[in-house]
Amino acid sequence: MDVSHLLDSLNPPQREAVSAAPGHTLVLAGAGSGKTRVLTHRIAWLVEVEHVPVWAILSVTFTNKAAGEMRGRLDRLLSGRTQGLNVGTFHGIAHRLLRRHWREAQISENFQILDADDQRRLVKRVMQGLNVDEARYSPRQAVWSINAWKDEGKRPDSIETRDHPSLAVFVEIYRAYEGACHRGGLLDFAELLLRSHELWLHDPALLAHYRERWSYLLVDEFQDTNTLQYAWLRLLAGQHGQVFAVGDDDQAIYGWRGARVENIQHFLRDFPNVRSVRLEQNYRSSGTILKAANALIARNCDRLGKNLWTTDGAGQRIAVYTAYNEQDEARFVIERIREHLDTGGQANDIAILYRSNAQSRTFEEQLVQQRLAYRVYGGQRFFERAEIKDALAYLRLAANRHDDAAFERAVNTPPRGIGDRTLDIVRRQARDNNSSLWDSANQASTDLSLGGRARNALHSFAKLIEQLAGEGTRLGLAEQIEQVLACSQLREHYQRDRRGNAESRLENLDELLNVASRFEPTAEDLDAGLSELSAFLAHATLEAGEAQGGEGSDCVQLMTLHSAKGLEFQQVFLVGLEDGLFPSQKSIDEDGRLEEERRLAYVGITRARSHLTICHAESRRLHGSVMMTRPSRFLTEIPAELLDEVRPRVQRTRPLWSHAARPARLRDTGNESGLQLGQPVRHPSFGDGVVVSAEGTGKHTRVQVRFENAGSKWLVLAFAKLTLL
Repeated sequence: MDVSHLLDSLNPPQREAVSAAPGHTLVLAGAGSGKTRVLTHRIAWLVEVEHVPVWAILSVTFTNKAAGEMRGRLDRLLSGRTQGLNVGTFHGIAHRLLRRHWREAQISENFQILDADDQRRLVKRVMQGLNVDEARYSPRQAVWSINAWKDEGKRPDSIETRDHPSLAVFVEIYRAYEGACHRGGLLDFAELLLRSHELWLHDPALLAHYRERWSYLLVDEFQDTNTLQYAWLRLLAGQHGQVFAVGDDDQAIYGWRGARVENIQHFLRDFPNVRSVRLEQNYRSSGTILKAANALIARNCDRLGKNLWTTDGAGQRIAVYTAYNEQDEARFVIERIREHLDTGGQANDIAILYRSNAQSRTFEEQLVQQRLAYRVYGGQRFFERAEIKDALAYLRLAANRHDDAAFERAVNTPPRGIGDRTLDIVRRQARDNNSSLWDSANQASTDLSLGGRARNALHSFAKLIEQLAGEGTRLGLAEQIEQVLACSQLREHYQRDRRGNAESRLENLDELLNVASRFEPTAEDLDAGLSELSAFLAHATLEAGEAQGGEGSDCVQLMTLHSAKGLEFQQVFLVGLEDGLFPSQKSIDEDGRLEEERRLAYVGITRARSHLTICHAESRRLHGSVMMTRPSRFLTEIPAELLDEVRPRVQRTRPLWSHAARPARLRDTGNESGLQLGQPVRHPSFGDGVVVSAEGTGKHTRVQVRFENAGSKWLVLAFAKLTLL
């Protein structure tokens, strides 16, 4: 058989991975080394050379975008012969599994998926029902704990709380939250995977069926798997399944959300005779950028080890700019971007990467002043917007009356005369009777202790939902949404928005109709028995759970380093490289965290194709105070011969003035000699401080001084009466 179309375009290690003999394989795929190409070609090899039926292959990744890209490539490689092939995210596959086997999983047939926002709302309501003090026990912490326990495969009864009274409170919240989800037919993201794992554990016959069906398992981004995902894969693989795992321990940056980089090591230990292949040839970055990345990541211990290389040239050295402060840093970056655009460059070739979202503000201000288009990557997604979630809440409630999260969202949006007192009664009765809010509301609508207006409002709301449910069975998806918008009066509600958002909100509701009209359930959705509405609601929730993509109009991209993973740009500005900011102070203080922070820097460096600029500031306003900073240790770990200092770093020991004899008291001399940073000074009223910035010349010279007791002050040098120390 001629398989040249599968192998000719691959380098030797890629060929080795794609054509690997039956068994378990670990592909250590460095940044920009073509891992998606290897995954798709491996699937094509299994189908065309090994004659594996497409339905016997399960390919798992972490985002719908990645899954969609893989499907597109496979359609081209296999000439459309992909019907029955399962490619999806962990959560998407678990969702379809539970739709098929809802009885065995002991869940509602019409279960709905809670997104992060609805989960927080429900946890908060559960805490109120338990009379938990939110000032002492944060709802956000409760949500985090519940999700972390589920990611570890733990139910409330398996969590040891002895001698931990605070922990016991969170476990009690977890238990009550589970009860509320069960009554409402609700599953959160973590529950999808945990429930599907438990389904297999408790039903050996069903597990045997899926082990026989999905005997070839391919896993992307293996370093990002958490404890439960790894256990899920091990259980499915059993003794005979063949696992093809692709990952990069050097790009493991999600430990804070439960990912276990050690799963790569465990894979080598837990699966027999694993074959390892390293992909080290990089097709993205210049030689200099790769040398910097290699030198940096080599400082980490316990890595399996790779050394990225390229056949392309060394390229330009990495520019390093030492700014006076964050404003100077932003000014420099935006000036460089302007130069790029003025010489014919494209804005979407440029990314500004930072450690913390809070750093974007200064760059946004400069971009606005320069009238440069930009996009903050990771902003609110379409299905996360309030008006979209409000409209979908009506559909969710029509599909499942016991969806408490949807009830809470729809019952008084728009306002319909159901006040807080009435809703409190409904909630209390639901808790007392262990019922859904819907059942409690119907009971309250006949309760004579309530005022007539409140009873009528509850009755009218119930009648509206029943109408939407009844007529919806005869309508297409877009028509159902149009019916919701008309009958609920959401359009009129948002038209009255006085915060200046009315036009954009109405446009978003119109776009929801467009999205619905274009939506088509996948073959997997139909195979799982989902109706068009159920498939759409699941699609909306699963999409809202992913990070926002970077496509769009030609504009500069701003994003955190975590958001940048998987992306690449011609020109990258890596800003804020200072100890305490990047690496973060927490990672410096806590054992074991610095290596993940270094991996994050490695990810940032390897996003750049040809131009990389690293910036740090000598002073930065953090938490309301101006702080003197020091360059990031990561910057010092890059060989000096790879760096090009755009401006020599200020020597803080140099005098403030270039006079041979410096005056004892600073005053305007009309001299334009460069004012330097870091000079200790004393002010008659504010006390001792340090000069952190300066601007102007002659009699207009101003200095910014950070005083020990008085904070930061801007002073006109001619009148400040500063004494040098």
